[in-house]
Amino acid sequence: MNTKLVESLLQVILSISDEERSLLEEKLFFDSSEPSTRDLMLLAQTGETFNFLENEPDIYSLDDGEPI
Repeated sequence: MNTKLVESLLQVILSISDEERSLLEEKLFFDSSEPSTRDLMLLAQTGETFNFLENEPDIYSLDDGEPI
């Protein structure tokens, strides 16, 4: 075990601002193994999976009598 490294890291962590510490905690403890919502939205927009929807007819309108 590298005790000196752990001690050095602890000193650095204790010396940073609260804002920087919060960012560090987010990076360390957030489960980043799953894609974010933003990543999924970007994939849906730029991928070709949903291109078939561009040719779908508009079946709903303001005049169809159903409340929106």
